[in-house]
Amino acid sequence: MQHLTQAPTEPGFVQNPYPFYASARAAGPLIHWAEYDLICATTFEAVNTLLRDRRFGREPVEPLPVPDHLAPFYAVEAHSMLELEPPRHTRLRRLVLRAFTSRRIKALAPEIKALTRQLTGAAPSGAFDLLDTLARPLPVTIIARLLGVPETMAPDLLRWSNAMVGMYQAGRTRADEEAAVAATEDFVSFMRSYVTRRRNDPRDDLISHLIAAEEDGQKLTTDELITTCILLLNAGHEATVHSIGNAVKLCLETGARPGANPAPLVEEVMRYDPPLHLFTRHAYETVELFGHTFRRGDQVALLLASAGRDEAAYQEAAMFRPDREDGPANLAFGAGLHFCVGAPLARLELQIALPILFQRCPDLRLTEPPVYADIYHFHGLERLMVRC
Repeated sequence: MQHLTQAPTEPGFVQNPYPFYASARAAGPLIHWAEYDLICATTFEAVNTLLRDRRFGREPVEPLPVPDHLAPFYAVEAHSMLELEPPRHTRLRRLVLRAFTSRRIKALAPEIKALTRQLTGAAPSGAFDLLDTLARPLPVTIIARLLGVPETMAPDLLRWSNAMVGMYQAGRTRADEEAAVAATEDFVSFMRSYVTRRRNDPRDDLISHLIAAEEDGQKLTTDELITTCILLLNAGHEATVHSIGNAVKLCLETGARPGANPAPLVEEVMRYDPPLHLFTRHAYETVELFGHTFRRGDQVALLLASAGRDEAAYQEAAMFRPDREDGPANLAFGAGLHFCVGAPLARLELQIALPILFQRCPDLRLTEPPVYADIYHFHGLERLMVRC
């Protein structure tokens, strides 16, 4: 197995990590990334296999030590289905999906359309940041409406979400950690009071439906419900903001436009420049895969973005082709047991928002070169300055 070196905060990598991924794939399906001291899966086959192999999972074999100052953050994470395995994951996911149904998601389409028109209609006449104008307010407002919390809370939700996801970024500092903990405590306090209100006064919103969801006599505890709401906001919102920004950037740079059926373009964006680049798993037993023996407790990183550029899976994988029909489904939302529950909502928002944006701003153009933010394992822009 080859050992590769690449600082995830190095400016060149932040702006374009794909040459490193190409070198990693050329080195084999598994490589050792020195800066993380982790074995990484590089190819589509390896990433897809590890996502679906139940001998690997999100929960560590032994609980990881938690510093005292991070205890509030990880107390919330302890109830996240993203971090759990069966049987707790199975129970939580089933209960959540009883409330977060495909019918409920599809019913949001008219609201997404109306809000996109409202936000694009309010765009300034000069240069403006599309992230602030559309990419950030759209998903956070839709999530607020879905949960049933006041839309006036959107700035707080954004602030809390941004601070909390900072825990997953390379090169985080003690200040980042303290900001994440403060955001966690504020978010939990707000959600706890709001859940209490909805228990006493249920409405037709996701929180009320999560409270009512039941299977085999079991319901979500208050802590599980709070963590689920935080997860839906943080995971869903962060990824959608980056996806909208990356999609518009690609369209403006390549001349591509969403057609009558925008789904192929959206899927190509998720393959070509996804919002999340690295996800980890733990081995639960001795496993031999791709010429390597994983021992119980070993951790492996899955390079989702590298898998999307694998020439063995996609023809001309290094090219952005908005009408692409070849190749397997992309892995941007994961696969297997932990496939993202928010994927249908994220796809719906992108498929609705992109065509409306380009219909209302047919002459949309960049006013300065887009710059990616230093937020790895995520991959999204600092800003996207445009003019209609």
